[in-house]
Amino acid sequence: MTTLATAEVAESKAVHGFWTRSVKGGLTYIALGLIAIWFGTRVESGANAVFKIFWTGEDIEVKLPAAATVFALAGICVIVGALLVSPLGAGMFTGGTAIALTAFTLAFVCFSIAKPGVFLPVTATMQGALFLALPLILGALCGVLCERSGVINVAIEGQFLVGAFTGALIGTLTASAWAGLIAGALAGCLIGLFLAVLAIRYLVDQVVLGVVLNLLALGLTGFLYERIMQQAAEQYNSPPRLGDWTVPLLSDIPVIGPALFDQNIFTYMAVALVAIVYVALFHTPFGLRTRAVGEHPAAADSVGVRVNWVRFRNVLMGGLIAGVGGAFFTIGSAIAFNKNMTVGKGFIALAVLIVGRWNPIGALLGALLFGFTDQLQIFLSSMPGGSPIPSQFLSMLPYIVTIFAVAGLVGKVRAPAADGVPYVKS
Repeated sequence: MTTLATAEVAESKAVHGFWTRSVKGGLTYIALGLIAIWFGTRVESGANAVFKIFWTGEDIEVKLPAAATVFALAGICVIVGALLVSPLGAGMFTGGTAIALTAFTLAFVCFSIAKPGVFLPVTATMQGALFLALPLILGALCGVLCERSGVINVAIEGQFLVGAFTGALIGTLTASAWAGLIAGALAGCLIGLFLAVLAIRYLVDQVVLGVVLNLLALGLTGFLYERIMQQAAEQYNSPPRLGDWTVPLLSDIPVIGPALFDQNIFTYMAVALVAIVYVALFHTPFGLRTRAVGEHPAAADSVGVRVNWVRFRNVLMGGLIAGVGGAFFTIGSAIAFNKNMTVGKGFIALAVLIVGRWNPIGALLGALLFGFTDQLQIFLSSMPGGSPIPSQFLSMLPYIVTIFAVAGLVGKVRAPAADGVPYVKS
């Protein structure tokens, strides 16, 4: 009996040892390569994939033979997958993943636009992807500040909603986008205050509390929308737009200049906040205390750090940032507020936070991934002649990519050790 049990344990270890992250990823990328090969067989003979790139004041057209390009990219997926499955793949997962997914995405795009009169505007797509990623960047930064200090913030969706509502209302009443922005930030901070008081002072379960605050924000903004905004939209729900700003010289850089430096002011705020939060977290005493409180609050307390004060402060700061992200939905886009207009972006921001490994720069990259897939599905859904891919699948595409990224791309991730654990001074 003992020998049999030992053999079963050894077999289990052997099986578990084979199913490494590299092997799972490799098999996934081989499957994606086979799907891409199928794409290639569906391309009409002689069709081209056309890309237009903005270069020194004009659009340059790049034509690629669609079928050959798709097959070549499919081959790259299969080769990378095979390498990851082999013993050579142990140390190349991150690079191989980037190569395989980029190849599959390009194959999908080439297959989709291989139609007469259809082209992909590369610079405009980059610009749109960054624009759509903005609220996710800000929401993920809110999550970074909260969770690095040990507080789980599931209420980002609610902070987005109240920020969008308040930004639209105050922006309309004052005819000032800046006033709307400040009001939206303060509204997000107010939700953060509720979270901080109930979670830190009264030790309420943080996940349940976050869900309740989301429902509160949804119900309250929906009620006020129906009673105030819907009755007199011109008076209460016509927010001004915080305009664009073109950076001299930098906006003239070929290809990336218009995408990065001819953007909405929210873009520059978001990028600046990423840099500020990153430097603050990893290169200042503020960040050292924050990370200590999130990893080992008792040890931080023993050297004089006021644990709950640090958590309280960071949750409020995160609320300000999330409120700015909410204001983006209205005064950043000049769109009137509507019920539940954030459509789950706060929860996607939490996924972005995990993809980014609780790091501001990683969160920025994760948000750009979602923004690109969102912009891509918008383009494919509206291109002349329609997309060869069903519109229902295209609508799901950003969320599928996010789920896949959280489940498979980031590998094993570890949240701060004290994340979600209340601290009671002994």
